[in-house]
Amino acid sequence: MEVQKLGVVGAGFMGTGIAEAAARAGIDVVVVDSEAAALERSRRQLADSLAHAVRGGKLASDEVDSVTGRIAHSTELGELGESELVVEAVFEDLAVKGPVFAALDRLLPDDALVASNTSSIPIAELAARTGRPDRVVGLHFFSPVPVMRLVEVVVALETSAETVERARAFAEKLGKQPIETKDRSGFIVNMLLVPYLMAAVRMYEDGFATRDDIDAGMKLGCGHPMGPLTLCDFIGLDVLYAVCNSLYDEFKRDEYAPPPLIKRMVAAGRLGRKAGRGFYDY
Repeated sequence: MEVQKLGVVGAGFMGTGIAEAAARAGIDVVVVDSEAAALERSRRQLADSLAHAVRGGKLASDEVDSVTGRIAHSTELGELGESELVVEAVFEDLAVKGPVFAALDRLLPDDALVASNTSSIPIAELAARTGRPDRVVGLHFFSPVPVMRLVEVVVALETSAETVERARAFAEKLGKQPIETKDRSGFIVNMLLVPYLMAAVRMYEDGFATRDDIDAGMKLGCGHPMGPLTLCDFIGLDVLYAVCNSLYDEFKRDEYAPPPLIKRMVAAGRLGRKAGRGFYDY
C-alpha cells in the first residue's frame, strides 16, 4: 500500500523537514504539534527551506505553492485519523514519545503504520505502548531532511516483513536510500558516530587541542565536510546528550558516556546552532 496521506507529530526541525520531503514527493501531510507557536515556526522553516531549494535549482519556483498546499498544520491529534503512516518526531524522551504512540494506536485505522524518527530509543519500547507492534517501525531521517538521502529503517522484534517493505517503499518515494538495522540503541550511524564526537569533546575539554584545530584536523586530514565540534553544534547538544545517555544505558561502555562538559553546556542553554551558541557562536 503506497502512502498517500502522511501524519507527522512534532513540528520541530526534523518534523518539518520530513513533512517537506513528503510534500515534495506528492504526498498530502498533516503536521500536528500541541503548541501553536511551534506550528508557526514550522511554517517559516518550510518557507525558508523551499526558497533555498529554488535558489539552488533543486525546485522550480512554480512548484512552491503546490508543495505548501499539500501540508496542513493542526494542534489536534485527531486530524491524523485518516493517515496511512504517522511519523513521530517529538522530543527524544520515552516519557514524551510513549504517550504519543498510545494515543496514535487508539486513533489510527488498523492497517496504518506508526513510525518513530528517534535516533536512539528502542523501537520495541515504543511498540509496546500499542496494540499493533507488528506495524511499528523506526524511520530515522538525517538532518537536514530535504537534503540528506539516508533513512535508517529500524526493525524491532515484532515488526512484520510487510511493514518493513512499506517503510522502505515510503523512503524510496521520498528519494531516500533506506538501510535496515536491528533495533539497538543508536542503530548504525549513531552507534559509530557518537564515540567519535564524544572523543572530540573530551579532547577539547582536556585542553589537548583547540576547538579550531580539532575541527581543522578532521576536515583537512580526513576530508570530512565539517569538524566534530561543528557537527555537535549542528546536531544540537541536547539531542546528543540524550543519545549518549541512551547508548550508555544500553551498552554500559565508556565511549558512549557524555562528557561533563556536554551536561554543563546543555544546562547553560548552549545547545549549538539552534540556540546561537554552542562550541561556536552563531
